[in-house]
Amino acid sequence: MKIDFEKLGGLVPAIIQDAATKNVLMLGFMNQEAYDKTVETGKVTFWSRTRNTLWTKGETSGNYLNLVSIQNDCDNDTLLVKVNPIGPTCHKGTDTCWGEDNDSNPLLFLSELQDFIEKRHEEMPEGSYTTSLFRKGINKIAQKVGEEALETVIEATNGTDEQLVYEASDMFYHLIVMLTSKGLRIEDVATELRKRHDPNWDKQRREAKSKEK
Repeated sequence: MKIDFEKLGGLVPAIIQDAATKNVLMLGFMNQEAYDKTVETGKVTFWSRTRNTLWTKGETSGNYLNLVSIQNDCDNDTLLVKVNPIGPTCHKGTDTCWGEDNDSNPLLFLSELQDFIEKRHEEMPEGSYTTSLFRKGINKIAQKVGEEALETVIEATNGTDEQLVYEASDMFYHLIVMLTSKGLRIEDVATELRKRHDPNWDKQRREAKSKEK
């Protein structure tokens, strides 16, 4: 990776992002030595402009930033550093240097879940329920989605909120298995819903169907 350290006199900004939650945690600066040490040790290291020395985040507090990946921007002078943080990032004890909570959006887990299901589809390990679904084929998978959808409807009309969430979770899981078996992603569904959110979507859809005729 080519990094232009000379543009800012030997330093580049390093934006620190939680790899799991996608939240920005802090901004630091790296020189070549700090970058090299970060890559070598797997723990994010900066150049302190006030102390004029290297410092590894967490070396005194234990709140390390464990490296996941480093990306360079289009001008080769700003780094995006994805990490798994140990404890709060800010020296004031907050999760981020902006005082925000580093909470994960639960919706992001749907993508993680499909990543896991896709891995099952590729590896097909023995003893896995997901593997057994893929081996039964798309017809059985689709049938299972229908069964779970029916159970969700029953809980919505005659059950408890707790059981409704439980059955809806089963339905979502089997839906993602079905999408995976067809080479599709849950993000494809989200993209379609976003299109429909456009106030002109129904008009555009009717016009497209008219052209098809």
